[in-house]
Amino acid sequence: MQMNASWPTRRLCELADIRVSNVDKKVHANEKAVKLCNYMDVYSNEYITDNIRFMNGSATTSETDRFGLELGDVIITKDSETPDDIGIPAVITEAIDNLVCGYHLALIRPDSDRLDSVYLAKQISTSRVAKYFGRHATGSTRYGLPTSAIQSVEIPVPPFAEQAKIAEILSTVDQAIERTEALITKQQRIKTGLIEDLLTRGIDEQGNLRSEETHRFKDSPLGRIPVEWDVVRLGSVSEIGSGLTLGNTYSGRNTVELPYLRVANVQDGYLDLAEVRTVQVPESDVRKYQLEVGDVLMNEGGDFDKLGRGSVWNGEIENCLHQNHVFRVRPMPGKLAPGYLSTVSASPYGKSFFILASKQSTNLASINSTQLKSFPIPLPEYGEQLRIEGVVRQSASTQEETGKQLRKLRSLKTGLMQDLLTGRVRVTALLSDSEVMG
Repeated sequence: MQMNASWPTRRLCELADIRVSNVDKKVHANEKAVKLCNYMDVYSNEYITDNIRFMNGSATTSETDRFGLELGDVIITKDSETPDDIGIPAVITEAIDNLVCGYHLALIRPDSDRLDSVYLAKQISTSRVAKYFGRHATGSTRYGLPTSAIQSVEIPVPPFAEQAKIAEILSTVDQAIERTEALITKQQRIKTGLIEDLLTRGIDEQGNLRSEETHRFKDSPLGRIPVEWDVVRLGSVSEIGSGLTLGNTYSGRNTVELPYLRVANVQDGYLDLAEVRTVQVPESDVRKYQLEVGDVLMNEGGDFDKLGRGSVWNGEIENCLHQNHVFRVRPMPGKLAPGYLSTVSASPYGKSFFILASKQSTNLASINSTQLKSFPIPLPEYGEQLRIEGVVRQSASTQEETGKQLRKLRSLKTGLMQDLLTGRVRVTALLSDSEVMG
């Protein structure tokens, strides 16, 4: 990052008081009860507010005097498992009573007349400073920043009014990102609740959710369901196929190189096709492993959150295959709708089935084709499946639009940080005459 030549730079120790905390998580009866701002509070939040649920701890009077946190303080993570993930900053943006900086953190208190705290936190979060910290981190299995490295990092210092305007702009974008993330979380909760309703109550021919007050229900192995529905094993309404096994090397005549899908491509209800690999296979194997429009892809194994899933293949890539860790489920036409099956697979019920049925080791799990074929699914008549599929698709579309807004905001933030924090784009035109005069 090339800095604006008109901006002077200063070592951080010339602009701020730097204190490395030694306050641990132990609670001692003879010490004062405090709230502890710990490593993950800083690592997970750019702004420290009273909304965070801080850990209860204790500290001596000298510790609270030295490491008690104040409005405008900047905290950075001092230790990490890797040198490229160290010195992550957060800024205290609310006065919080009795809050103390915990162990593995460094407290940076900027000179409030010379350095804006949000501006400082943003400078520390740049790739320039990250590379500097990475070079100076010491250790082998765990890395730490020497105090001298924190003290010596160079900070560009434009006029204070310009710092404050840069901080205001970037904070405004951060607030928009936070609101959008909260909206996505809310939309996901609504979607989850909607899916639970749809898979237990369904939609009648008038487009209304059924209820036991207005419609007839019956008991089933999955609980109460509409009388019109059945519960069937997935294998009875679909053809389930395993994919090609990687590792065998084929070349020469009668072989072709084709794209294939792996676990990383099959996400929760959608396909991530940003990175699709290819494999050389005999021409005679292509038909066996080739995907068709309407196939539902389900992961055979991986982390618990990757297990099962259900993403519909819509022919996004021509002549695409699938590997053996991704099951291809081909629904019977007119009997099982692909989008409906995807909804069942990705529902809380579907996730629970896959986890309970799986073979587990540490944080990994796997299912086999026999277990997948035995997956019990609620089965409305085909037209109702399509209605359910449509409602879920509309909900997902709304969430995807919000996701696009979030990606745009994050891209905007990246661009603004590169422009504003280097002085490549100045904000002086946005300042009043009195601010410019300082």
